[in-house]
Amino acid sequence: MPSAAGGPVAVAAAAAPALGISPEMYPTEDDLPYEEEILRELFKLKGWWRYLVARAAAPFAKRAVIYERALKALPGSYKLWHAYLRERLDHARPHPISHSAYASLNNTFERSLATMHKMPRVWVLYLTSLLDQRLLTRARRAFDRALRALPVTQHDRIWPLYLRLASLPACPVETSLRVFRRYLQYDPSHAEDFIDFLISANRWQEAADRLASVLNDDGFRSVKGKTRHQLWLELCEILTKHADEVAGLKVDAILRGGIRKFTDEVGKLWTSLADYYVRRTLYEKARDVFEEGVASVMTVQEFSVVFEAYTQFEQSMLAAKLEAAEEEGAGSEGEEEAGRKNGMDKLSKKFLADCWLNDEDDTDLRLARFERLLDRRPELLSSVLLRQNPHNVEEWHRRVKLFEKDPTRQVATYVEAVKTVDPMKAAGKPHTLWVAFAKMYEKHNRLDSAEEIFKKATQVNYKAVDHLASIWCEWAEMELRHSNFDKAIELMRQATAEPSVEVKRRAAAEGDEPVQMKVHKSLKLWSFYVDLEESLGTLESTRAVYERILDLRIATPQIILNYAYLLEENKYFEDAFKVYERGVKIFKYPHVKDIWVTYLTKFVRRYQRSKLERARELFDEAVKKAPPQEKKALYLQYAKLEEDYGLAKRAMNVYDEAVRAVPNSEKMSMYEIYIARAAELFGVPRTRHIYEQAIESGLPDRDVMTMCMKFAELERNLGEIDRARAIYVHASNYADPNSHPEFWKKWNEFEIQHGNEDTFREMLRIKRTVAASRSQTHFILPEYLMQRDQRLNLDEAVDTLKRAGVPEDEMAALERQLAPGPSTAPPPAPSTSAAPANRMMNFVSAGVQAQAESSRQPQAAANNEDIELPDESDEEDDVQIAERSVPAAVFGELGKRAAENREEESSGTQENEQLGALERIKRRRQ
Repeated sequence: MPSAAGGPVAVAAAAAPALGISPEMYPTEDDLPYEEEILRELFKLKGWWRYLVARAAAPFAKRAVIYERALKALPGSYKLWHAYLRERLDHARPHPISHSAYASLNNTFERSLATMHKMPRVWVLYLTSLLDQRLLTRARRAFDRALRALPVTQHDRIWPLYLRLASLPACPVETSLRVFRRYLQYDPSHAEDFIDFLISANRWQEAADRLASVLNDDGFRSVKGKTRHQLWLELCEILTKHADEVAGLKVDAILRGGIRKFTDEVGKLWTSLADYYVRRTLYEKARDVFEEGVASVMTVQEFSVVFEAYTQFEQSMLAAKLEAAEEEGAGSEGEEEAGRKNGMDKLSKKFLADCWLNDEDDTDLRLARFERLLDRRPELLSSVLLRQNPHNVEEWHRRVKLFEKDPTRQVATYVEAVKTVDPMKAAGKPHTLWVAFAKMYEKHNRLDSAEEIFKKATQVNYKAVDHLASIWCEWAEMELRHSNFDKAIELMRQATAEPSVEVKRRAAAEGDEPVQMKVHKSLKLWSFYVDLEESLGTLESTRAVYERILDLRIATPQIILNYAYLLEENKYFEDAFKVYERGVKIFKYPHVKDIWVTYLTKFVRRYQRSKLERARELFDEAVKKAPPQEKKALYLQYAKLEEDYGLAKRAMNVYDEAVRAVPNSEKMSMYEIYIARAAELFGVPRTRHIYEQAIESGLPDRDVMTMCMKFAELERNLGEIDRARAIYVHASNYADPNSHPEFWKKWNEFEIQHGNEDTFREMLRIKRTVAASRSQTHFILPEYLMQRDQRLNLDEAVDTLKRAGVPEDEMAALERQLAPGPSTAPPPAPSTSAAPANRMMNFVSAGVQAQAESSRQPQAAANNEDIELPDESDEEDDVQIAERSVPAAVFGELGKRAAENREEESSGTQENEQLGALERIKRRRQ
């Protein structure tokens, strides 16, 4: 007996050679625990699975034995079957499909499906393996078994693989078609996949049928995101490019339906329809389609597409005919020889030789068609634009110009235009069509027809009155061109006649008042009428027309001027002035300006000083009604009247009134004129009070400064040096040294020429004072800090000034800058080296500074504008300058006010010097 130690393992190992089984396939000593567990619990998956996991590194053959033993015990285990099949697939994949491993794999799949036929993953693995092996028949049968075995809810996992089989190149087309048809029964939404397959398989008939059915189904939604328009284009492409292979569909109806439904691709659909007939060799039908297409498209782009295809068609037809003619010429000899043998053919050729129906060479006809098509392009393009907007007047005019050499076509075009264009919707001026129509007849000496056209045109209800008025004017001009003067005037009378009360009542009852009820008030019509009367009529008839214009209240300032000029030419001066009077009463500014200027000019020229009082009344009324910006010219004209025919004193009064009435922007120029006229009429001294008035009149600072400079120059020329200096002092208040250096240069030259050291120093002191008062550096910081918080008390203000960097020893300098006095003597500028370290930057003192070191070192002039005065030892020491006092009356009111201002500033300065800086700032705030 064998020992217990050997056991079943030793017995199996000893029997292996006898059975032909490799010893590696049998269990080893390491497998005993798992074998014993399996023997104890043969039908439990846990033991078998632990066995397989433990032997994961074993050869596939040994693991296959374990799988087979496990599946024999547990044939319904999905986990075992799935793992076994996956390992079988991985084992067979490196081998070619002809290897025996694939046969064993397929056998294993078939055995698994005996119990796993309801498991879709097993089917997917099996079917994928068959597809990879290209076993088409076996795969097709397996697909059919899978679809029968699995429920419908799981078919979506099988059909993608089945369609993959149907799409293989090796798969027969008929098989693929049957597969796709079955799939569409399962899911009809994927009809596009079937259509794509049919197109790839060149099954055009069924592809067209399927596309048509899809387009007829309103509930169809493309899974590929295609629009119905794209599907239509695909169908049209199939029908046109494969016309011989598609039957049973009404191609013409389908394409025309697409043209009506999809308006953005009309041109392409028309060309597709024509292409369909070309492929069917129905060339005349194709030509009709092209003609219909170019006559119905609505855009220029679509027209270009259809017309380009049309020209290519005609060109190809011509080229084909030329090629055919060349081929017939090469074989003509053989045909003649055969014709001799056939007597009947010879007889027929004899009788039909000269008949055009027997002429097969239509090359000239095709060439003429091609040239005619190219010549018609502008006309066809015009038709497209008019289809877009039939009320486009300019396009109708351009269309008429296309037929310049064909009057009949022009007349037909004009007739169509006036019938088509609605004046209320017209883009442009519709009356120009009627005018051009009538002028065409006039050009061909058909005046009766032209008059008939104008007569019909006057009965059209236009959108604007001016259109109807233009019709009447053009009609009258045509009569004038043919010397029918009386008829032209009669037409104007007829056009300007006011409708009767009955006609007005009837039009009001209808609600929409036509322009014929308003044309009698057309200014254009009346202007033309009055021109005719002036040229051809009498004075009485012309005056009647002018009076009628004034009664209708449609006159313009130009008509008033023309009417008055007409009366003046005929020596009716008073009537002309009455017309001017009516004009100034009717119109307001700015329209009445020309009437007033002309009226006043003509009146003064006519009567001069004979009716001076009436002229003055007219000027007074004119300047009273004129706005300020228009008064200057009237005042100058008024003053000229007084200077020429009136009193010089009244002229000065007019100038004085003018400088007060004109706007501020013109006051300066008006004052200059006033001063110049006063100097010429009354002498230069009379201008002093005018200068004073100008300076005090509120002119802008720059104009005041300019006026002061002129006034000072006047006084200097008169020898009044002190008066001129006083004027310069007054003007310094308006002249900032930084922005107006020309003033200070002028004053500097004046003092050099007429002043002395004291006056020059006074000028420099005033200049520094003005510069300091106009500079923000000196006082903006303390005032800004006070304005930021008005509730700060006195102590808080002091703290704020200290924090801002203003030391206490600078307060005195600040006081002198804020309140400079004219009586303060200008001190010499201190040396920069002696200035304290904490002194404010950019601060220039304009007051008196008492410093200890000033008595110990010589004074140095710090102002660059000081001049070098001659030493006392100069040769001119003996020259004595006579001085005399100037009466205060010489300075006038200006001098008195300057003196009062100096006294007030002097007293204010003395009072301020007794107060501290903070107290003065506090008072300034109050």
